[in-house]
Amino acid sequence: MQAHELFRYFRMPELADFRQYVRTLPTNTLMGFGAFAALTTFWYATRPRALKPPCDLSMQSVEVAGSDGARRSTLLNSDEPMAYFYDDVRTVYEGFQRGIQVSNNGPCLGSRKPDQPYEWLSYKQVEEMSECVGSALIQKGFKAAPDQYIGIFAQNRPEWVIIEQGCFAFSMVVVPLYDTLGTEAITYIVNKAELSLVFVDKPEKANLLLEGVENKLTPGLKVVVLMDSYGSDLVERGKKCGVEITSMKAMEDLGRANRKKPKPPAPEDLAVICFTSGTTGNPKGAMITHRNIVSDASGFVKVTENIVNPTPDDTLISFLPLAHMFERVVECVMLCHGAKIGFFQGDIRLLMDDLKVLQPTIFPVVPRLLNRMFDRIFGQANTTLKRWLLDFASKRKEAELRSCIIRNNSLWDKLIFRKIQSNLGGKVRLMITGAAPVSATVLTFLRAALGCQFYEGYGQTECTAGCSLTIPGDWTAGHVGAPMPCNLIKLVDVEEMNYLAAKGEGEVCVKGPNVFQGYLKDPAKTAEALDKDGWLHTGDIGKWLPNGALKIIDRKKHIFKLAQGEYIAPEKIENIYLRSEPVAQVFVHGESLQAFLVAIVVPDVETLGRWAGKRGLAGSFEELCRSKDVKKAILEDLVRLGKESGLKPFEQVKGLALHPELFSIENGLLTPTMKAKRPELRNYFRSQIDELYSTIKV
Repeated sequence: MQAHELFRYFRMPELADFRQYVRTLPTNTLMGFGAFAALTTFWYATRPRALKPPCDLSMQSVEVAGSDGARRSTLLNSDEPMAYFYDDVRTVYEGFQRGIQVSNNGPCLGSRKPDQPYEWLSYKQVEEMSECVGSALIQKGFKAAPDQYIGIFAQNRPEWVIIEQGCFAFSMVVVPLYDTLGTEAITYIVNKAELSLVFVDKPEKANLLLEGVENKLTPGLKVVVLMDSYGSDLVERGKKCGVEITSMKAMEDLGRANRKKPKPPAPEDLAVICFTSGTTGNPKGAMITHRNIVSDASGFVKVTENIVNPTPDDTLISFLPLAHMFERVVECVMLCHGAKIGFFQGDIRLLMDDLKVLQPTIFPVVPRLLNRMFDRIFGQANTTLKRWLLDFASKRKEAELRSCIIRNNSLWDKLIFRKIQSNLGGKVRLMITGAAPVSATVLTFLRAALGCQFYEGYGQTECTAGCSLTIPGDWTAGHVGAPMPCNLIKLVDVEEMNYLAAKGEGEVCVKGPNVFQGYLKDPAKTAEALDKDGWLHTGDIGKWLPNGALKIIDRKKHIFKLAQGEYIAPEKIENIYLRSEPVAQVFVHGESLQAFLVAIVVPDVETLGRWAGKRGLAGSFEELCRSKDVKKAILEDLVRLGKESGLKPFEQVKGLALHPELFSIENGLLTPTMKAKRPELRNYFRSQIDELYSTIKV
């Protein structure tokens, strides 16, 4: 460090006490110390106080007596899970009403156009607009009742929340639709939920819905309401098939001219039917009540009480899909506390620009984004010196984490991490990740680099969003925290996989006011998820750590999530790929820390030579198995079969390795009934899998 740089840091406000101390030292003493040594000594001597955890971190959960091993949060005063945090907030509607009061009618929802600042609607404006939308629905003949379902097919934007609050003001239920479901699934949901009206953001989505009506696939759809502008051709197309096309503004005007008095919901009333993409077959509609959402949001508020304390000064960046419960619960917490929600422009490539303009304080993320951030940071440390400095600084900050110290004003922040923090707007104080596991290395580094409270949660749609969460002060990685105060968690035996509850391992089961009511019109699937005692069986295998935190270690069925949260059923994909002429066996593999699938393929010794010859490729079986051109040709054939069979893009493998020897009972890769032993295959081909993930760029 140059002398002038030392002098600049010496002048920092937080070093005022140090400067006063220096003036009392004899000149020769100070010179003997050396300026940098003195600064470093002072920095260690005046480290900020550690955050005080809300409980003993060595005992984050306790067993509930007579509950067959169930554990609860130590933050509870009794064995009964909490249903609400605030006495006057028992529904999502009441949460928004509280936000109106505590915000003092401050800014509520914000959006921006390219290269423009954010423009804000106040809490009262949002309330007025939402009640107008709800009144318009009543005027059009919809019922103010919790069995009245209204569709929303749009990206995150202010209208999403306005429509949702308009529905809740009149006890109606929101049914979100989203692009990645696919056309068939959207048709299925429109029919299953008997949607006769759907709000959409863009004309393209309106056309997609009209196509279903024209093909007599969705005869019940009668009204499509557009947020964006549209042409007369869309109106005419709607008229021809009996669908009214109208605008969001027209709905607001209709409601304003025919204002109705709100008819708010009860806590046990349905709020949302959240269709999950599922692993096979049609999506399932998880029925989520107001009590479910409020209890889950309250669980987060309780865990972070006196530590996070959201206020009207907080700002959330909204870009994770509102069609999923993770984002919905986060926004419920924000609105209840009168905070601001700023929406991204709708293009994830512009998110960094939105962050810099919005300067959010609350930033929920998913592992895929964290992985990109991590890769980008280390990619820019492209010299030996830069890498050494980054590693050194992160290790110093990680040492503070172990002492429960979270800050962004240390010497290392000013020297190394300030640019990283400013890329997120410079004001982030809370981050939370969920949806899929995150690498311990990535999470620990970003906790240090970003200098904010960074929580990891675990859950699923069926328990509204989260059922376990990091305890403030426990900034170790590799686990998903303790049970949230809104639910109990127990582990049950999975004997076929040798996971036993007596050993602190088993399938994760959840019970509490955040557990859903079942799947819409699907008693069979509901019975699979909920047992007779009301326990939700997640299908994930967990392990209790000595401190009472939960670690997810496996999946009960051979189903897993990729880094962006999509479920994968590998056997389904393998059965499709086995139709490929040169393929004898295939093992499809994915990881929750990776964004794509890879495969190990054993070519058919009898057909490979002939098949390759047709493509101008020659050689012995072993030579063909080593050929990059053969590997590329087989991959193209698998992808072709996948497309023909309707596999989604994330279900297609992005790379493969060829293996000349068949999986067999003798080599330990097949069971006696000739089924793949997936853990053994994963271990056996670990090096090939790691190489594929390290070399493939998507």
